[in-house]
Amino acid sequence: MPVYMVADYVGSAIESIQKQTLSDWELFAVDDGSPDQSGAICDEYARHDARIKVLHKVNGGAHTARNTAIDLAHGEYLYFMDSDDWAEANMLEDMVMLAEQHQAELVIAGFYIDTYYTDTQKYTERKVLPSQVFKTQQEFRENSYRLFDNNLLYTPWNKLYRRDYILTNRLYFPITFWDDFPFNLAIIKQVSKVVLTSKCYYHFLRKRSGSETAKYRSDMYEKREEEHQWLLDLYAEWQVNTSETDEFIARRYIERLIGCVENLTNKDCRLSKKEVKQEIDQMIHNERVYHACALARPKSLHLKLMFKPIKWGNVELTYLEGKFISLIKSSNLKQFAKLKSRR
Repeated sequence: MPVYMVADYVGSAIESIQKQTLSDWELFAVDDGSPDQSGAICDEYARHDARIKVLHKVNGGAHTARNTAIDLAHGEYLYFMDSDDWAEANMLEDMVMLAEQHQAELVIAGFYIDTYYTDTQKYTERKVLPSQVFKTQQEFRENSYRLFDNNLLYTPWNKLYRRDYILTNRLYFPITFWDDFPFNLAIIKQVSKVVLTSKCYYHFLRKRSGSETAKYRSDMYEKREEEHQWLLDLYAEWQVNTSETDEFIARRYIERLIGCVENLTNKDCRLSKKEVKQEIDQMIHNERVYHACALARPKSLHLKLMFKPIKWGNVELTYLEGKFISLIKSSNLKQFAKLKSRR
């Protein structure tokens, strides 16, 4: 568990692991040079529970914290917790039981997204698919688009990993921000034994204004382009090119592009209006966009409407769309969460 600037949350995260019905675990809480009291809070829990080990290191990012713990872990399975979320008590026991029953290298579960629009009120979304045991590597690869499409393959905290699979293949979190996605791409690249459960355990909290998912990033577009290429490369290596997979990749590309537009129009972006429109113009006028717009089939009415300005190549309408999304995101978080969940 990487720990950085989460003094208000880390106690709940640790307690949710202490409450697990499976008691045979060790928790590495890696204080990544946090300037607040997060590390001290972890130390206090460790003083009363020998299963908790606290490591203090200079700040290097979540990937260095996780990789440090991978090398120190002794368990047969690895699970990666974020320090500002919490997990339901039967999570580890259920996932280990599935791994043992099917000799799985990877167990994937559903999860909750809890978006707090006041200090106490929240909108909860479930990310889930029906349970399935993938009998072959090819079956998993051909169905992976469904898991990607439901956000089940991007994050580490809804998964249980067999430790020897990670160590044998030397699979570590890469040196980059948003390191979850490339790590899981490396995991699934050669994985053979995968189990999917329809049960949900993990509560991902959208609450902290300073979290990675809430920040403006000047290089978001470049990062999304890089991630898109990773996905294309994965399916090319797998030689999976079904119409369902092609449609998902195209739709995902435009959805992420809309997110990049909103990133440019939110309050923390310091570019001028003219500069923002120039950026949007370059983003929506390229071959990838034309190709994706031709293949993508948005599932909801509001997403169909959001695709239109990009499909038309209209910079002004795309800019106004970004401003509208930013407005909803900042003024009515509940409505924003509902629209996002119904995409």
